Amino acid sequence: MSTILIIEDEKDIVEAIEYNLKNDQFKVLKAYDGKAGLKTALNKLPNLILLDLMLPEIDGISVCKQLKGNPKTSFIPIIMLTAKTGEIDKVLGLELGADDYITKPFSMRELIARIKTVLKRCALTSDSLEPVLKFADLEIDSSGHVVKVSGKQIGLTAKEFFLLYYLAQKEGKVVTREELLDKVWGIEVAIETRTVDVHVKRLREKLKKAGKHIITLHGVGYKFV
Repeated sequence: MSTILIIEDEKDIVEAIEYNLKNDQFKVLKAYDGKAGLKTALNKLPNLILLDLMLPEIDGISVCKQLKGNPKTSFIPIIMLTAKTGEIDKVLGLELGADDYITKPFSMRELIARIKTVLKRCALTSDSLEPVLKFADLEIDSSGHVVKVSGKQIGLTAKEFFLLYYLAQKEGKVVTREELLDKVWGIEVAIETRTVDVHVKRLREKLKKAGKHIITLHGVGYKFV
């Protein structure tokens, strides 16, 4: 049974989501502000988090950033709930590592379908990886989601790990931004592909000297060499 943490300050929405999730055999945890949500996520390590964008104490964007920046919670998938329809809000959420977003008002059927899709995608992605990919100064171990550069472990978020792994698996081949959005994010979005560029930039920074393996092909995409 998967555990879903709802971080949302509108109690009527929380109650409605909780009722429908429990009817679908999910276990539910609740938090009504960003601070409590962070604490619950760290203590309980749920299988997925539903995160409202506008929260008291700590806003949803900051909560997402902290969760994805903490090795203990970085692999927990996040679906952002937002009342804003602006493209910039969706792009920002994805850039920070959110796995999907849904705009209010939404149907409970759609929300549960999104939750199941994200959970299934994360499970399939993890299970389909080869155990270890090794290069001169870089080792990618899928069993523990561990990346080492010259023997030293590097902390990556789930998205950063799967982005690196996908590129490394395609060694020597050109990979477009659209392909990365589809295969790593698992979504087809009609938004600017800066989301991919932001993640690649952060990935290179964390890999330091091993970041040289990822080559940018301007106007096309990326290649792992």
